[in-house]
Amino acid sequence: MNLRSSVDIITEWDIVAARQLGRNEAKDVGFGTVDQARITTAISELARNIYLYAGKGKIEIRQITDGNLKGLLVIASDKGPGIADVRKVMEDGYTTSGGLGAGLPGVKRLMDDFKIETVLGEGTTISASKLLR
Repeated sequence: MNLRSSVDIITEWDIVAARQLGRNEAKDVGFGTVDQARITTAISELARNIYLYAGKGKIEIRQITDGNLKGLLVIASDKGPGIADVRKVMEDGYTTSGGLGAGLPGVKRLMDDFKIETVLGEGTTISASKLLR
């Protein structure tokens, strides 16, 4: 089963809405407060990247239930410029926005599975999932 909900990212307030949706979904699945915080931090980073670099996009949150496995899948997608050098953006400390540079490597560490699909001039989709232990 795959329950789905999403937030369109257009303004900074949408980042807050995506975080809240993520926290609620994580709570529904049964994640504890520490994992809820990890998930909302990852969502916040992904939504912020959409806002800063693509202008607009979407955060989709799906509950994963497959046999005994339960968890959340977060999909961040946009039709922005794409990522020219994926290896570079995955380096710790790399930043183009003057931020802390936790960015995508931080999201990868916070979640259990992480995948980037990007095409220059067409956009980027990042999928990250966290499974309930």
